[in-house]
Amino acid sequence: MFALRGEMRRNYRRGKERRGWSSHKRSHQPHRHRRPGHNNRAQSLEQEEPQTPVNAGPSSNEDPSSSSSAQSSVAPELPGFYYDPEKNRYFRLLPGHNNHNPLTKDSIQHKAMECKRLRLLEEEEKQHQKTTRAGLNSSVLLQKRQLGSLTPTSYCRLVHELKVNCMQRRKIEIHSPDSSVAGTNNFKIIVADVACERIFTVNDVEHGGCKYGIINLGGLGKESLTVEMYDNLYFTNRKVNSVCWASLTHPDSHVLLCLMGIAETPGCASLLPASLFSSTNPGDRPGMLCSFKISTAWSCAWCLNPQADNCFSTGLTRRVLVTNVVTGHRQTFGTSSDVLAQQFATQTPVLYNGCRSGEIFSIDVRQRNRKGQSWKAIRLFHGSAVTSIHLMEAEHYLMAADMAGKIKLWDLRTAKCVKQYKGHHNEYALLPLHVNEEEGLLIAVGQDCYTRIWSLQDTHLLRTIPSPHPSSKDAIPSVVFSSRLGGSRGVPGLLMAVKQDLYHFSYN
Repeated sequence: MFALRGEMRRNYRRGKERRGWSSHKRSHQPHRHRRPGHNNRAQSLEQEEPQTPVNAGPSSNEDPSSSSSAQSSVAPELPGFYYDPEKNRYFRLLPGHNNHNPLTKDSIQHKAMECKRLRLLEEEEKQHQKTTRAGLNSSVLLQKRQLGSLTPTSYCRLVHELKVNCMQRRKIEIHSPDSSVAGTNNFKIIVADVACERIFTVNDVEHGGCKYGIINLGGLGKESLTVEMYDNLYFTNRKVNSVCWASLTHPDSHVLLCLMGIAETPGCASLLPASLFSSTNPGDRPGMLCSFKISTAWSCAWCLNPQADNCFSTGLTRRVLVTNVVTGHRQTFGTSSDVLAQQFATQTPVLYNGCRSGEIFSIDVRQRNRKGQSWKAIRLFHGSAVTSIHLMEAEHYLMAADMAGKIKLWDLRTAKCVKQYKGHHNEYALLPLHVNEEEGLLIAVGQDCYTRIWSLQDTHLLRTIPSPHPSSKDAIPSVVFSSRLGGSRGVPGLLMAVKQDLYHFSYN
């Protein structure tokens, strides 16, 4: 009995020594043999304090939207967490389906964009004459030009840079014969005629659909910022994809609209006389008010060349349709992709098209319908869907923008890209380009609601203008730039329509 108890005590001591030795060995095992679990990883994330990136702020010529992306690129993005640069730490994101959770990726990005927009607006209000670089003023530039230290090209570009950065925002008062019209509906699209005496407007209606109007810019002067808006009873519950002015009976006599089809109602291209929106001669109503039933139209263009007189084009799903308004004759050209942008040349009856596939091609409308793609005269290629094209005045160069945010200038004679303008932001929207060769400027509104202005000559980003309203998908500004807003004796500047407001940025 005593022998059995002694043997049990000896076995117990040996087991205890073995357990102590094994635990001692485990404590000396290198860290690389340990397999960290989820809890250990979460604990290490909470204990780490990432360094705050040092940022001196964007330069005057830098796009301010790039500063936030520069900061976020320094701090690594971790799944399930977001980095707060102000508090210099990570915070855990709650499930996105929780409606009471304020921390979602979209809400964080929206908050950062709104803070940046308010900061830029505050800076613009403080600096009434904002210059991009110290010492950049008209007297210094003139002295350098007279001394020969500046070439004519550099002098013109610096003058434009100075004028662009001195533009100040002023709200325009809109008057209307019907007091219930002005300021009640949000602006969606504004398009100016060739003389910049009028702008055609497409406004969203509260209960759904769109309404049309024309704003007369004749009252827009240096002292007075008032315009007249003429509305009518024309209303559509369909989306307006594209708008352009049409010269049927006289220059800019009509407006051409492309409407989306809904349910069993097909799409159509409508031609409206501009006099329907004028109250000067109520008895003058041209008879040419027509609508052409077509499938979904993404784009439209009016031809001003006499060899294709009274013709317009519509970019459809995988085809281009050219229609003569007077005779009703139609030409169809098949394509391999949807046509999102179009413009006619004026010197020749050639139509340029930009596609969802990224291809840009031209069509000579004098040729008959052909099968295949042998009728494509010029072919250029972007890496993403082409949203806007603009043919330069000499018609040797073509400007194009795509959904990747790239803006390129193409030489049509060599079919090569010669310039690229950086800073534009777009992911999926059909956003137009505005080119003013007289002032040497390129203007584009991004999907982030910033209006950017570049120098055509050296692709320099001259200014980035924040929207006066909070950024959102349904509040992207629509702009018009001209050296003579209101006609030959008008004022130069930029018109910006956003929400229910119209603003003027003086350029002088």
